[in-house]
Amino acid sequence: MVVDGVAADDSVDRLFHALADATRRDILRRCVRGELSVSRLAEAYPMSFAAVQKHVAVLERAGLVVKERRGREQLVRTDPGAVDRARQALDELGTAWRGRVERMSRLLAQEADPDVNHPTEGQDR
Repeated sequence: MVVDGVAADDSVDRLFHALADATRRDILRRCVRGELSVSRLAEAYPMSFAAVQKHVAVLERAGLVVKERRGREQLVRTDPGAVDRARQALDELGTAWRGRVERMSRLLAQEADPDVNHPTEGQDR
């Protein structure tokens, strides 16, 4: 879907789906502090090891964390670039919505006072 030139591609969808869950956000916060094993992460939650693995897999598919096997452990660390991608996606949406609001404001102003010459889109005020 494209809204005013902002593409909602699969990677952005995966990113925000992953961030929509409180447990996944908590896992992400824990991993920002340093690399942790999946088993160490699982100790912090009242759920099965397999459930924590699934949460980590969602974060990994979204590109928020990187999982690396070292011996018998799977270590999880955050990808700082992923947060920048989320911020960029939000900034693009914000720009698109600000543009829409500005256009609506101009239209409403024209309807309220049709005799006043209002600048059109692309003209400076």
